[in-house]
Amino acid sequence: MTRGEFEAELRREGYEIHEGEIKPNEHRQPHAHGYDARVLVLDGSITMVFGKDRIEYRPGDSCSVPAGTVHEEHTEADGVRYLSGRRSVSSPAVAR
Repeated sequence: MTRGEFEAELRREGYEIHEGEIKPNEHRQPHAHGYDARVLVLDGSITMVFGKDRIEYRPGDSCSVPAGTVHEEHTEADGVRYLSGRRSVSSPAVAR
C-alpha cells in the first residue's frame, strides 16, 4: 500500500494521522493503547510481538492494533520510521 492510499483510508475511517520513528535497537515492553492504531512502515523495520507471535514489518507493510491489544515493539540497527493512525474507541465507528 502506498502512503497516499494509507492516508486516504485512515481519513475515511476517522483516524488521526501521525508520523513517528523508533530509534535503532529499541525494545518497548509489553503495553496496550486506549485507541485503535494502524501503522504503515515507511523506512527501516519493526518486529511486533503479539503474545507468542512475532511479525516483522518492512517498508510498505501495514498492521492494525485494536485498542487494548497487548504488544511489544522491537527495532534492529535500522530503526523504523512510520505513519500511524489513531482512533479513539469512543469515536463513532466508520466503515469498521
